[in-house]
Amino acid sequence: MITLQNLQDMFSNMRRETKWNVDGDLLWGYFFTDRDPKKLEIASKHLVTNGYRFVSIYETDDKSTHFLHVECVERHTPESLHDRNRSFYRLADEFELESYDGMDVGPANGGKPASRDEAG
Repeated sequence: MITLQNLQDMFSNMRRETKWNVDGDLLWGYFFTDRDPKKLEIASKHLVTNGYRFVSIYETDDKSTHFLHVECVERHTPESLHDRNRSFYRLADEFELESYDGMDVGPANGGKPASRDEAG
């Protein structure tokens, strides 16, 4: 699980290593996993109705599982992101997914996300 301390460290690193306005809107990507892509499709529909943009469902190279990637432009603090992550762990349980796998972040105006935290 991603801890509040992990997120505090992540925000400190973003402040130190990027020129992003870490206190402003950023593009947050969120990832879920399951062997069954149909379960991910159902979860993605729920997330889309709650304001997230569907990016993709893709299979891992070894074909052992699938990832769901959704994203949203949001403003977070370590504490609010911790709350979001906890809600996504619950959502993964509710939809019987293998995991909520974490997030990445990038500038809201485009560009490649610079960090990815994954649940252990």
